[in-house]
Amino acid sequence: MSRLAVIFALLLFPSMLFSQKYIERGYSTILSRDARLFVETLASDSLQGRDAGEEGGRKAADYIVSLLKQWGIKPSGKDGYLQPFTVDSCAMNNILAVIPGKSKEFVVVGAHYDHVGIGVAIDGDSCYNGADDNASGVSAVLQIARAVKATGKKPERGIIFAFWDGEEMGLLGSRHFVENCSFLSDVSAYMNFDMIGRGPVDNPKHLTYFYTASHPIFGDWLKEDMAVRPFSFVPDYRAWENPTGGSDNAYFAKNGIPIVWYHTEGHPDYHLPSDTADKIDYEKMTDITRAAFLCVMRLANERY
Repeated sequence: MSRLAVIFALLLFPSMLFSQKYIERGYSTILSRDARLFVETLASDSLQGRDAGEEGGRKAADYIVSLLKQWGIKPSGKDGYLQPFTVDSCAMNNILAVIPGKSKEFVVVGAHYDHVGIGVAIDGDSCYNGADDNASGVSAVLQIARAVKATGKKPERGIIFAFWDGEEMGLLGSRHFVENCSFLSDVSAYMNFDMIGRGPVDNPKHLTYFYTASHPIFGDWLKEDMAVRPFSFVPDYRAWENPTGGSDNAYFAKNGIPIVWYHTEGHPDYHLPSDTADKIDYEKMTDITRAAFLCVMRLANERY
């Protein structure tokens, strides 16, 4: 982009003036050591596979809420961080926090925190820890929330940080949010994380970067950042005309909300007790989180 084009863009979109200094302040808080800590805690045997509606899931929710409180990130609901809902007599809780913006619009950044709990023992292990699926995604949302807070600046759009329950039972948490959201028309974009810590055996640095095809700028943003940041992942750009499948992006896309979804594909430990924290590529996962933070700052502050 020429200097004249940059000046014109800044005049046309004053929100782009969100200073790079503040962005770098937030970016610097995203650390591999914290990614490891969050994943190891969420995927520990003590959380019993984080089954929705069970003790392990409730312990995971308590842990996530404790971090949000520690960082001073407010609950988005008047009754606290938890958004309770019940399906087939199973009581579950989404966790919702918010950093308010200057306008009435919002960006939602989400990942499911539930997994499949205790199951059939394989090689003597019956705890399905779910490190990649989806402690990795939860770690990303947590770090991005802290990073946005650390910028010290109010974004143009508010940012809701959502941790979904019941995804493994059929996208129940994100569906409940969308179907009961009184301000859905003010949600300008949704960003999703589901399994970002591993990768195919023959292509370990792979990242699938899904985004709504009608918003090609989402792909351009990552390409721009890849050109100047030494990220350790290799993105496969996947523009998707109607991204209604696969994960918690589905119900947002069905309602016409553009999405971005980070995903590193399957692996031999998917939905097995062997999906453990020691197998996560923390350098890659942290770089994905950093790239996603930059994208969040644009989703919250630019026009698209």
